[in-house]
Amino acid sequence: MSTFSDLGVRKDFIKGLKELGIVQPTEIQSQTIPYLLQNKSDFIGLAQTGTGKTAAFGLPILHQIDAGKNEVQALILSPTRELVQQIKKQLFKFTKYVDGKIFVEGVYGGEKIDRQIKNLQRSTHIIVATPGRLIDLIEKDAVDIKKIKTLVLDEADEMLSMGFKQDINRILKFTSGERNTWLFSATMPDEIKRIVKTYMNINAKRVDIDPAEAVNKNITHLYVKTSLKEKTDAIISFIEKRNSQRGIIFCRTKAGARKLTSELQEEGFAIDVLEGDMKQIERDKVMRAFKNESLQFLIATDVAARGIDVKNLNFVIHHQLPEQTEYFTHRSGRTARAGKTGVSIAFVLPNELEKIHQLQKNLGIQFSETTL
Repeated sequence: MSTFSDLGVRKDFIKGLKELGIVQPTEIQSQTIPYLLQNKSDFIGLAQTGTGKTAAFGLPILHQIDAGKNEVQALILSPTRELVQQIKKQLFKFTKYVDGKIFVEGVYGGEKIDRQIKNLQRSTHIIVATPGRLIDLIEKDAVDIKKIKTLVLDEADEMLSMGFKQDINRILKFTSGERNTWLFSATMPDEIKRIVKTYMNINAKRVDIDPAEAVNKNITHLYVKTSLKEKTDAIISFIEKRNSQRGIIFCRTKAGARKLTSELQEEGFAIDVLEGDMKQIERDKVMRAFKNESLQFLIATDVAARGIDVKNLNFVIHHQLPEQTEYFTHRSGRTARAGKTGVSIAFVLPNELEKIHQLQKNLGIQFSETTL
């Protein structure tokens, strides 16, 4: 197995990684980091979330920053406020032992734009942004990204499905010139192929991480057969036995998530919900309560759960199986982070067993049936 040192990462960064418990490079990191450290070129990385992408593009970016130059040298675009905050925080932690301070600024909607404009007047080397807010700042002449060397599109498919297509096109046009573009995406829909064709080098290197590789080996996959009527009771009896364990329950719809939340709150569980219609301030409140453990459980929809990274989650429950295969990887990957083990359990109706077989085949995982 390779180490970060083998990949060409500098010692001062390795020290910061070690402190975060990151010692063994993941598949995407091993294939991406050496190439991006040695080549000034465009790059496409196909990988699910939870595979270690932030370090895969973050470390090469940090290596190329000239801390002595007071100008924005890299721009990272990401779909949600949570992901922007998370990337910013990780980059900050990676640089803990680096001489010469590297300044990273996060900009996103849902916060006063004046404060962000003021922050950007300080020394800034890297901007992490949601596309919409970045356009607002460009229009106000509050940000200069003309000199960036690198532009990262993180979770590109997600940004497009959230309606950021025009914003992304404008930003790409606006920063054209000498920059390299690194695009990371879980899937490659036509819209993304178009971006690649229009704005990226035809010979861009491409790294493709097989979803089966991305599925964490430390997760035990279980399913329970149940009926529509008994499903809530089955979930209750599962979480009742968990003592102080913590976990997330995934629902497919906002309405389903809200209904289940009120049912479980009535049973006295310390639980709340994250769904797409919530205001940012409510989302932040729920996430804070979950992170500081005043909530033991969280119910979430797939889109609302993007970018949730909570330490020490023991299990993930699938109230219903997701529509898309990659969402299953995404959901399950919330548990068993950083070398720990975890359980992913699906509550399925008899007619959904076919889906379980499908997931086993597509992701190369093994489910065991269990009873409660």
